[in-house]
Amino acid sequence: MKISKLNAVVTSLTLALFLGTAAHAKDKKDPKDAMSPEMQAQMEKMKEYSTPGAEHAVLKSLEGSWKTTNRFWMAPGQKPEVSVGESEFVWVLGGRFIKQGNKGNMMGQPFEGVGFMGYDKMKKEYTSMWIDNMATGMFHGTGQYDVGAKTFKETGSFSCPMTGEKDRWYRSEWKIVNDRKQVFTMF
Repeated sequence: MKISKLNAVVTSLTLALFLGTAAHAKDKKDPKDAMSPEMQAQMEKMKEYSTPGAEHAVLKSLEGSWKTTNRFWMAPGQKPEVSVGESEFVWVLGGRFIKQGNKGNMMGQPFEGVGFMGYDKMKKEYTSMWIDNMATGMFHGTGQYDVGAKTFKETGSFSCPMTGEKDRWYRSEWKIVNDRKQVFTMF
């Protein structure tokens, strides 16, 4: 008999808790109801700005695992240093950015780098950043995608440990040759 009374008490308490929670949830208002029309319009703009668009879809061609062959020239006219490696591109932050992880060798040393690329809908340009184990600075770049040439064209700057320049300019092109080949060139 004690178990039956205990079950009735637990059932009553559970039912009271459930009904109290349901009533409390009903009393809560949608935060949008408290916003002014101006604030609601701002929130809609924010939603539009923060949602990936067609420009982000262009980055899909970079997605996946890639074998790399790197050619690095120290000076014009010299033979390039050639090395091989691997690169992996994955979407992060809900498809807003694509992340590249790269491993290989450069100048006789193990090389590892990480980059991010996305599209800034407000500035209407692609943006990128790159870091690697050959420096403590970051590469920052911006550019456009040339649909006809299937090429991302970018300019940016970085701190160059070889020359000591704190704000050295670079230009790059990333051509999507086909779904199995890409060519990245940096000047």
